[in-house]
Amino acid sequence: MTSLWKAGLLSAGFAFALSGCASQDTPEPMPEQTPVATATEAVTEAAASPTTETTEDDGPSGKVLYETICAACHENPNETRATNLAGLKKLAPERIYAALSEGGVMQDIGSILSMEEKIAVIQYLTADQEKSASDVDWTEEIMCEADNLAVDLGDKTGVTSFGFDQNATRNLPADQAGLTKVGMENLEIAWAIGFPRTTNVSAAPVTVGNTIFINAANKLAAFDMNDECVKWSYEGGGSRSPLAFGEIAGQDAIVYAVGRKEVHAVNALTGDVIWAVEGQPKRGDGGGIRSGVTIYGDKIIVPISASGVGGGGSYCCTGHGAVVALNADDGSWIWEYHTMREATDNGMVNSKGQKMRGPSGAPIWTQPTVDVKRNRVIVTTGENTSLPATNTSDAIIALDLDTGEVDWLFQAMEEDLWNMHCRGTVETAGPNCPWHWQDGEIGRDFDFGSSAVIAPAMIDGETRDLVLAGQKSGHLWALDAETGELVWSQRVGEGTPLGGNHWGIAVNDDLAFLTINDGLSYGTSNPRPGVFAFKLADGEPVWEYNATPDCEGERGELVVNCPQKYGFSATPMVVADTVVAATLDGKVFNFDAATGEILSVIDTIGTIETINGVEGEGGSIDSHAVQAGKGMLLIGSGYASFSQTPGNVLIALKPAP
Repeated sequence: MTSLWKAGLLSAGFAFALSGCASQDTPEPMPEQTPVATATEAVTEAAASPTTETTEDDGPSGKVLYETICAACHENPNETRATNLAGLKKLAPERIYAALSEGGVMQDIGSILSMEEKIAVIQYLTADQEKSASDVDWTEEIMCEADNLAVDLGDKTGVTSFGFDQNATRNLPADQAGLTKVGMENLEIAWAIGFPRTTNVSAAPVTVGNTIFINAANKLAAFDMNDECVKWSYEGGGSRSPLAFGEIAGQDAIVYAVGRKEVHAVNALTGDVIWAVEGQPKRGDGGGIRSGVTIYGDKIIVPISASGVGGGGSYCCTGHGAVVALNADDGSWIWEYHTMREATDNGMVNSKGQKMRGPSGAPIWTQPTVDVKRNRVIVTTGENTSLPATNTSDAIIALDLDTGEVDWLFQAMEEDLWNMHCRGTVETAGPNCPWHWQDGEIGRDFDFGSSAVIAPAMIDGETRDLVLAGQKSGHLWALDAETGELVWSQRVGEGTPLGGNHWGIAVNDDLAFLTINDGLSYGTSNPRPGVFAFKLADGEPVWEYNATPDCEGERGELVVNCPQKYGFSATPMVVADTVVAATLDGKVFNFDAATGEILSVIDTIGTIETINGVEGEGGSIDSHAVQAGKGMLLIGSGYASFSQTPGNVLIALKPAP
């Protein structure tokens, strides 16, 4: 048969996941022999042909390859973070190939598959797709007429970043939102746009004047809200980055991360690229950019999420978090900060006799926040992924905006050492899990997925600025913005690797709003999914909403893993004195910010009619998918990662007349 079968590698029982399930027994990589550009063309062409299951004489069987190599993670949602089979089957062939190629999330597994085997797996996964669908351009059916291509930015105000303001409060006043509390009680779908070959819609758009800038399905597009048509589109490449609007080199621009390494600045009026650079640090191996970049003055602040969390290969682990400051005019490097030194041999050898490296980890998954008053950049970090532990993991860090030097550092949790080998117990964990070398509770995977938020509070008769952030431990932390010292903290539940506060918080003048994503499948016997409000001044609880699953009838079939996936993971927002928060089972809740009373609930699960002719399906709402602009809520429905419900629509909700 093929080289993979001849080598007997399938019998090793290793498994992979498109979005984060690492093998416990990954063989040494074998070199890829086909140039990526040529291979992508070959894969796309081959995947368009009918799939046939083959014998040992004919070649590899995609179905057998999937079931032997892939299913251990993709069909095991309670133990892994893998995209489920339903989600994989909706992906474009070229996207699956990119994941298996160098630089892709599954490059370790891809490196041991021959080109023939990759094509076989891709053919199996995409066999039910309409062959012409991969050619669908989501902007084609809604392009504006040739005489109507001028972009309307109005007075250049609106929702210009994911955090809404420089302090990342996610608080949009009624006059800026164009929404009222009464209007939020009776919302309906104004329109929806569908995206082909997409299972995750989570890159937050921005709205400037009458234009929504949308990042989806490998394109950035300027969508006119009045005419409901696209003025221009820019094919920058795959991206899951929230967008930011600002002035770059004297031009109105959209700035965002593309792929895992690049930062692009695009003219907001024309769609022409101003500059595109690798936003990587000069030191070390670089790393991915998971969240959005931050525009402030003459700088673009780029968060780097390299972590080594996959723990793959034979020499674990090396990556770590960083911050890079770029010149806004041309994208050139200004300074960089690293959460630790470069990894070296740490004197440890895993159970397979392979050397270990460290320190590693403390990635920055979140968008940086600029503390204008104190001339600082504030970032939050994740766990360490190998020993030795550092004081920069699970931390909130304030950097000098001009130099990148540390002004203060607060570590919320010490010795949180974890990587993808750390599933189950010490006895069942893979060879690269740090649990093998140190006693005690050292591995929890309690990242900060929340950006830092700056908010004033009246404390003991004095107004003090606080830095707040939510953690996957279930904590909400409030620090003194000047010194980084702890003012108060609260904790909801036990926290879980994908639960606790997963992607962020929001505040208003008096309260902080903490969303919790706990679920039974995340390894806790006492989940606390819901929304919780605390006083900014002292952390006193004010109200709470405790979520429950809604799995009756057809809905229970449409929602993947419905009994477990119903928590609040996406970053919430405050709009016109209401709190908008959304769930993994596709619901959008509007709460009265002061009391917690439910004002309305909109269910996005299932078939959604779109204005651009792409078949639409709503799914899980997660990550950066909750946004607003010009009198509407903008909700990305669909998030197939972590064995959740795939979907492919951006939904605009507006008050019913």
